Amino acid sequence: MPQSVPSLTRRVARILRTSLFAQVACALVLGIVVGKLWPESATAFQPLGDGFVRLIKAVIAPLVFCVVVVGIAKAGDLKAFGRIGLKALIWFEVASTAALLLGLVAANVVGPGSGMNVDPSQLDASAVDQKTEGGSLPSTTEFVLGALPQSFVGAFAENSLLQVLVLACLVGAALLHLGHTKVPAILPAIEQAQEVVFAVVGFVMRLAPLAVFGAMVHLVGNYGLGVIKTYAKLIILCYAVAALFLVLLAVALKSLTGLSLWKFVRYTREEMLLALGTASSESVMPRMMQKLRQAGCRDDAVGLVLPTGYSFNLDGASIYLSIGTVFIAQAVGVDLSVGQQITVVLVLMLTSKGMAGVPGSAFLALSATAASLGAIPAGAVALLLGVDRIMDSMRVATNLLGNCVAVFAVSRWEGALDAVRAKKVLDGEIAFVPEVDDEVTAVQVGKKPAAEVG
Repeated sequence: MPQSVPSLTRRVARILRTSLFAQVACALVLGIVVGKLWPESATAFQPLGDGFVRLIKAVIAPLVFCVVVVGIAKAGDLKAFGRIGLKALIWFEVASTAALLLGLVAANVVGPGSGMNVDPSQLDASAVDQKTEGGSLPSTTEFVLGALPQSFVGAFAENSLLQVLVLACLVGAALLHLGHTKVPAILPAIEQAQEVVFAVVGFVMRLAPLAVFGAMVHLVGNYGLGVIKTYAKLIILCYAVAALFLVLLAVALKSLTGLSLWKFVRYTREEMLLALGTASSESVMPRMMQKLRQAGCRDDAVGLVLPTGYSFNLDGASIYLSIGTVFIAQAVGVDLSVGQQITVVLVLMLTSKGMAGVPGSAFLALSATAASLGAIPAGAVALLLGVDRIMDSMRVATNLLGNCVAVFAVSRWEGALDAVRAKKVLDGEIAFVPEVDDEVTAVQVGKKPAAEVG
């Protein structure tokens, strides 16, 4: 007898049941609809997104520690680890500076703020203070000292990735120095702890659709869709420049490794959609680490480059800051000279490095830039309050892809990339398997159980 064809309803239900991408996409659309129809519900649903991000952040520090320690110990070469770190910093500086310059040129050519003729005295500068919670960006000295832990437990308690990385490097170096004969049980214990953390990530990822739904209801309900019309020119320019920057990244990735950025986006589509929905690249860091490792990047390269990039390689934020600075100047009728625009690049090269984890960091960086120029009223930064949240998707996607490309590029540069495996993974010849022995989790991320394969 011919095999019966499942009905459309059953096929849709099966896809929704087995594909995390489909679940998140539906939650995204549903969140926009609910936020538009019932904007008063925005606050009620906000905890769904915030709670998910908090759960993910809780496992990031131990995961980074375990991956880095195991990576150093298994590589057996501390000098190679140092080279990876140095090459990563070089890549970060080149990429973020290119993003700043690209945004600056585009803003001068298009002129998103020209003709607005805004009176800065009419703007509510106190709203910026409320957004930034009265904080400030750390100085270079404060930033360096802040990366050094005061206590082992404190680094994890404060969820400071740079401090955790320093501790992980020290522990990994100590394991290499002592050798496996003196501390034979330590490395296996850390590897087992890593498996436990990955299992926790698998459990938390099941809540991703709820998180995206809550975040989108909050966004649309609070800000509405009308702000897009008001700032259309600025929004389109930022997203267009980000797209151009990603094209340049794709060319660089192809020339250095032979890999396709588009195929990587397809390979990580669940994570990309989740990051966009929650407006947080941290929410997908654990899964991105898994996918990069399974795509042929060595453990020590993934463990060092990706987390470090979250502080040093904010390409999307760099694009937004350079365009935003010129937009503000044009809106209030200030014509920036070439020298002043060079100052903008230099200031943003420094301030963008201390943005991670600081409330309202984009506004603090913009305020610092305006103050350094002396020509733009500090209150004019309030012009971007209405559009800042709309820019999150651009910043998150560009930052995340920029850091993943950095992992591939530095891995290739250091000889820590299995290019053959990477191509097979991105071509779909090797399926991604979550690093957790849980069949239900495998179904949730869109993979069939072994009994159903074939």
